[in-house]
Amino acid sequence: MGSPMPRAPGLARTDFHAAIRRNAWNTVWLCLILASVGLVLGYVVGWAWEVQTLGPAAPSSYTPPSQLEPWHPGSWDFSAWGLRGAAIMAVASGLAILVALTRGDRIVLGLAGAREVRYDEAPQLHNVVEEMALAAGLPKPRVAFIDTPALNAFATGLKPENAAIAVTRGLLDTLDRSELQGVVAHEMSHIANNDIRYATAVGVLVGLIALVSDAALRSLRFAGHGAGRGVSRGRGGRKGGGAAAIALVVLLLFAILAPVVARLVQMAISRQREYMADATAVKLTRNPLGLIGALEKIGGSSLRYEGANRAIQHLFIANPLRNFGRDAGPLFATHPAVEDRIARLRDLH
Repeated sequence: MGSPMPRAPGLARTDFHAAIRRNAWNTVWLCLILASVGLVLGYVVGWAWEVQTLGPAAPSSYTPPSQLEPWHPGSWDFSAWGLRGAAIMAVASGLAILVALTRGDRIVLGLAGAREVRYDEAPQLHNVVEEMALAAGLPKPRVAFIDTPALNAFATGLKPENAAIAVTRGLLDTLDRSELQGVVAHEMSHIANNDIRYATAVGVLVGLIALVSDAALRSLRFAGHGAGRGVSRGRGGRKGGGAAAIALVVLLLFAILAPVVARLVQMAISRQREYMADATAVKLTRNPLGLIGALEKIGGSSLRYEGANRAIQHLFIANPLRNFGRDAGPLFATHPAVEDRIARLRDLH
């Protein structure tokens, strides 16, 4: 007798509605962590400067130096400057996100080197996009094309009414219609779940944290010179100088660690949204095998879109610059391993 036929990949055990809900909550928690990192960074920067200039617990009104109590390690209190720093960080984050969300879609298409295409240029792609838009109950997004042999796609847009889905030439040349439906459904899921607006906001916040951290590190040089001249001894003579030294150390550590933590959270959010979009795509197509086949071809391709901008690499269905396999460090991966995504799809029903 011949060898038994291999069993077709099946779907079992996991409810994809539950997978969508679980990933949504995980993303909310990760975003709260990211926002907290930004607020704490603002507080630490403000507190450190308060210690450098006035001492750890600045009085609300002027007090003669002779009447000031020496500071000691047990006298920690909320810093007025720290609270101002946290508030400034919150306002700056909101303004930066607002600016990004008003012009983000055009910027992303430009960074990716994508151009919009008419129906007569790519009729099958337009048809598939329209089918998935109807399945999702959304307006048909604009259709864009990236002239590269790499296999990839992404969605952008601030809201469903002005969204766009871009695919590469390599994807159109390689996938069959069922697989193309799976990829387009994945990108349509990002639009339906407001992932694109969300990813833009998170990217801006991560960039702002990195910017503030860099400014804080640069300020340490000035603060160190001031301490060397005795400017930052603060209230309480030597003890004030000790407080300033502690503040500098804390600021240095947090300014270094905050961008790293923010980047890790951004990567974790990106991975969670990919799992969620995969599960939603199954809901739209009712055919997980199409997306499974597409991911197998994408994961098996060695072609990378080197023209992609690192600022938007997390928006693609697979990282355009490198392949994150199971042996890659999961903390810094923008996408889950293709093998893990396929395994989850095969476990849905």
